[in-house]
Amino acid sequence: MIAPPSKASANGRYAQITGWGMSVPEKVLTNADLARVVDTTDEWIVSRTGIKERHVVAGERESTATLAIRAAREALLVAQVLPSQIDLVIVATATPEYAFPSTASLVQDALGASAAGAFDLSAGCSGFIYALSMAASAVRSGSADHVLVVGAETLSRITDWTDRNTCVLFGDGAGAVVVSHCTERCGVLATELGSDGSGGELLIVPSGGSHRPACHESVSDGSHFIKMNGREVFRFATTVMPRATEAVARKAGWKAEELDIIIPHQANVRIIESAAKRLSVPVDKFFVNLDRYGNTSAASIPIALTEAIRAGRVKPGDRMVMVGFGAGLTWAAAALEWGVPIPTRPLPWWRRVFSPVLWFFAGLRSASIRTERHIYNQIMGPVGKDDWRGHLRKNTDAVRQRVRAWFKR
Repeated sequence: MIAPPSKASANGRYAQITGWGMSVPEKVLTNADLARVVDTTDEWIVSRTGIKERHVVAGERESTATLAIRAAREALLVAQVLPSQIDLVIVATATPEYAFPSTASLVQDALGASAAGAFDLSAGCSGFIYALSMAASAVRSGSADHVLVVGAETLSRITDWTDRNTCVLFGDGAGAVVVSHCTERCGVLATELGSDGSGGELLIVPSGGSHRPACHESVSDGSHFIKMNGREVFRFATTVMPRATEAVARKAGWKAEELDIIIPHQANVRIIESAAKRLSVPVDKFFVNLDRYGNTSAASIPIALTEAIRAGRVKPGDRMVMVGFGAGLTWAAAALEWGVPIPTRPLPWWRRVFSPVLWFFAGLRSASIRTERHIYNQIMGPVGKDDWRGHLRKNTDAVRQRVRAWFKR
């Protein structure tokens, strides 16, 4: 099903990207490193994918949430938006921190975005564009002024490092943007979303969900790792990427040849080259960085966008399409007219000094709330108990709710 065009609402509000950031693990895994583990070579990987190296998490201190938090902090600094101004946090990921709570809630807490709602979104490698579409709709409708959108993955956690057909492809990382309201016609002008669930088994992690919960057998047979029919996914991608690009450009009132830059999902350089050929667009209009990061799924487009901006590839007034495809099977594209000056206005000195303090107090706030909750429950006892502690708890809860409501005014 194709989503309707994302146009400005009748109230004249538009949604533009005002901040961006990225984060990747320090550890770099080169093709030469992989050649020592599986039967492959640097030449084989580069010729078939264009990938030379990828970043992977190391140890328990790095995870989807920690990468997402670092990217989000950077995006907030660029946008010069305080965490308290964020109305909604959306994290697109196929590798969440937990089944629940959502990774978005962990990001919201770490940032101190106490007024924001938060949820995760799963649409594979298309996830970031799906989340961007939802963020733009929320901003245009007036239900939000600032939305934080993050694409974050630790695919190395679900990669079979003995399978040379998949382990050479994937990397870890996170990218984030802040979507804010504006009154001029710019920003996200149209989106194209689609899905074909009949191809779900072509790119899948068979175990770990409700269909087949994780168990000793699933670990033994490796079914909790990524399984992919590479030939069929390649055929799907080379068809849907140019089709979605043309469709979303048409919704924005453009032709493909009028685009200034295309930010594609960074899966395979041959897919990108095929899309350029089918669109009759010079391949140098596509921003490509997969040689250094591999396929980072939902994180690949925001990471590429951040690097494209830093490299001077994006200018005010540019017509841009971001396009991706992924598990589901899904596809998604967004057409944007860039409206933010680059470089953005300089960050005030006090913000550079104040930001680390802000993150420190966000952590302190979270720790104090957890401590207060624990002590309170120890003193007051179980909910609903019909004794003096139960009555005290009921009355105290009412007072706490009034105080919290007053502070949120």
